[in-house]
Parts: sequence; structure tokens; C-alpha cells
Amino acid sequence: MTNNAHDFSLADELEATEDWDALDDTPEIGYSESGYVDEDPETDPTVGAMELAERHALKRVASLRTELEDITEVEYRQLRLERVVLVGVWAGGTQTDAENSLAELALLAETAGSEVLEAIYQRRQAPDPATYIGRGKVEALKEIVAATGADTVIADGELAPSQLRNLEDRTGVKVVDRTALILDIFAQHAKSREGQAQVELAQLSYMKQRLRGWGGNLSRQAGGRVAGGAGIGGRGPGETKIETDRRRINTKIAKLNRELKAMKGTRDTKRADRKRHHIPAVAIAGYTNAGKSSLLNRLTGAGVLVEDALFATLDPTTRKTTTDDGRVYTMSDTVGFVRHLPHQLVEAFRSTLEEVADADLVVHVVDGSHPDPEGQLAAVREVFAEIGASEVPELVVINKADIADPLVVARLQRAEPHSVAVSAKTGEGIDKAIVAVENDLPKPGVEFTALVPYERGDLVNRIHQHGEIDHLEHTAEGTVVKGRANADLAGELAAYTN
Repeated sequence: MTNNAHDFSLADELEATEDWDALDDTPEIGYSESGYVDEDPETDPTVGAMELAERHALKRVASLRTELEDITEVEYRQLRLERVVLVGVWAGGTQTDAENSLAELALLAETAGSEVLEAIYQRRQAPDPATYIGRGKVEALKEIVAATGADTVIADGELAPSQLRNLEDRTGVKVVDRTALILDIFAQHAKSREGQAQVELAQLSYMKQRLRGWGGNLSRQAGGRVAGGAGIGGRGPGETKIETDRRRINTKIAKLNRELKAMKGTRDTKRADRKRHHIPAVAIAGYTNAGKSSLLNRLTGAGVLVEDALFATLDPTTRKTTTDDGRVYTMSDTVGFVRHLPHQLVEAFRSTLEEVADADLVVHVVDGSHPDPEGQLAAVREVFAEIGASEVPELVVINKADIADPLVVARLQRAEPHSVAVSAKTGEGIDKAIVAVENDLPKPGVEFTALVPYERGDLVNRIHQHGEIDHLEHTAEGTVVKGRANADLAGELAAYTN
């Protein structure tokens, strides 16, 4: 019997593989000894870049169902529908003010993921108490909705529940107001646990006064067989659905308030620790999309998310940085403000906004390329007054100087003498901004002259970090230091003063 199998020889097999490397034309990928692809640390994406990529990877889907539906559970009515028509009331100010307000509403709608089809406004002394706009304008709005195929109307103001219901009945599509739109954007962009809880609290506070349903569903009562078993927590056959929903909302609001109170304790502890160590705090505040996060990245290299959109970042970011002479201070990015910022948001974010009120210096960023930068300054200062930050020293930073009209920048600098013009994108004027910030930091109050022994180098280091040095000289006996320090550090230096 003949065996046709190949006779195996280890030496022959190894010899046959000697020229394999020469035949491999595959380009090198750059694997390290561990088997992973080598990464260039200089090109690694920042946390902000990764968050921005994640946000852009998740877009809302258009062409969703548009008919009005029965709201049978407590829910927040998000902007699920993409094609919108904007409507506003011009009740005061100039026509330019009305157009700027509507343009800002369009940017808010686009940030929320909607497509703006049409925008109209009506000149009235005051909004109509029944339908926000007049009867004739309602009919015109209905025709525009039908002609464009829009599925949502967004009003440039906060509407009463009756106004929302009447407009929806007459236009046949969903109606939301400016407050609901801003809350929807906040819900999309909140990342931290505290930020999400704050947004949910604001949503529930807004929704509590606007519970409604179709065909009187919220006024129906439990009865018959349901009377004795309306569900755990039910109040019996006489309780209407709107009462049940309102009770659920109140329970959830109470729970969120308890959670936020605990989170506020953590934030207060960190703030108290900074104060105990006499570390100055700088808060970057301003109108939304004015470039606060870009400025923080330029000043500290924080690498936070930057996007050309309204309310791109909500969660505050704090970074430690130092002055040219080594003094340590913190710089925090805060949530952006906007005209008619919903009161619910101000209340829900009060613990976060306290970072501004408790700061030693507010860097107020304004967009120099905006059509109405003075209006931005006024709107932000209104919120400052509401949160008790009006007395905090303020440095106005006019951002986007590279694309702003030089005449507008000059006008702003005349109106705001304590200001500096910069471009966070190109780096123009950043050095001047840093000098201005360092000059405005609170000065240590106790002057001293001390001869510090060389074995107490820790004291000299603390003077660099938390004090100001006017003169420093190394002698045979030790280091002669003259400058200013806080009371605690000056007390420790008292043993070495003349």
C-alpha cells in the first residue's frame, strides 16, 4: 500500500520560510512591543474634543410622527420634531432688537437640532392673553405651517398654559415657548450628575404649571372597579389624573432638592478649602457662545469642549494656574447666560452660579462680533444682580476681536474702561488679558521682611504660591524675603522677621 502523505521535516520547513520577510511589502503601522499601536501624545485628543465628537455622532432623526397625542403619563415634551416655524411679538424697543431676538431664537432652535423654515413677528403693545399673537396673525401662522409642512411652532417668549393650548388647537401642531426650548438644550448638553439633576429640576418646575391633556383626560376620575385599587399611592376614586401627576412631580422635585443639597455640600467643602488656603478664585462668565470655554483653554490649557453653538458647555470646569511670579489661583468656566434666562434655570443652577458670586474676580466675556454686544453685557449683569454677584470686581474681555468691527471694539472699550480686547481663537491680546487678570487678583494684606533659614525652604515656596515677593536675596545666614502675605502665613514668618 502506497502512502502519498508528504514526509515532514522540521529543517526543510524552516528553510522554506527564510525569504518570507523579503516578500512582505505591507507598510509598517508602528506597533509597540506591547502589541498596541504607538500613539503620539502631542496629537492625542483632549477631553473636550472627544465630547464634541460624541455629541456630533448623535443627531436627532427627522420625519417623526407629528400628530398630537394623549399625554397619559408625566413627561417633559421635548423637541422631538425637527421642522419649526418661529413667531415673536415686538412689544418694545427698536425693530433691530426684535430681529436680533428672533435671530437668537433661530440659533437656539438649530442648537436643539431643529430646522427653521420660517420666522415671523407681530408689532403689538403687549402679547395677546389668549393666543400670544393676534387673531389674524394666528390664521396667517396656520397657513404658513400648512404651506411649509412644519410640525412645531416656537414662540419667542414664555407662554401661559392657556396660550399654549389655544395655539395648538388653532394651528394643529405642537407649540413650545422659549423657556421649553432652552430647557431642551440644557437636557441635551448636561453631562455631570449634578448638571442633569439641575436640569431635571428646572424641567419639572416648568412643567408643574403646564400639565394638560387632550379631550379632558387630566380631569377624569377613577371609578368602578378601580376605586379600591387605583394603584399604590392613589387617593381613591375622587382623585383626578392631573392631581395624580402633580403629586408625582412634587415628590420628584422634593427628591431632586435633597440630592442637590447633598451635592451642594461637596461643592461648598471644596470652596471652603480654597478659601482656607487663601487661593484666589477667578470666574469666567458671560453670554452664551461668547467664547468662555475657548478663553479658558487658551489661558490654562484645560482642553474643555468648544463648539460654535449656544449653551455648548453647562458643567463648570475649574483649573489651577499660576501667575508669572508663581502665585497660585483658580479659574472656573461657568454656564452661559442669555436674554430672558428662565427663572427655573437660575433657581436650579443657583449652587453652580454661586461660583460667580463667591469669586474674587469675574472675567466677563462679551462677543465683540455680535450685532448687539451692549445688550449681551446688560443681560448678563441682570443675572449677576439676581445671584448676588454685582459687587464682585469685574474685568470685561471683548472676545473675537479678529472678526469684530474695530469701530465696535473701540466703542465697547470707551464704554467699559476696564476692558481688554482678545481673540481666543488666534491668541491676539491673550498676554494683555493675563496681565490684567493678575493685576486684579486680591493682594495679600500683611507686609513683612524676613530672614528665612535655608532649612525652611517650604516657607519660601509658600510665599511664592500664596504671597507677593518684592525683594529676594540669598545670604550666608539664609534667604532675605520682603513682600506681602496673608495673615496666617505672616504669622508663621513672624519668628524670622527683624
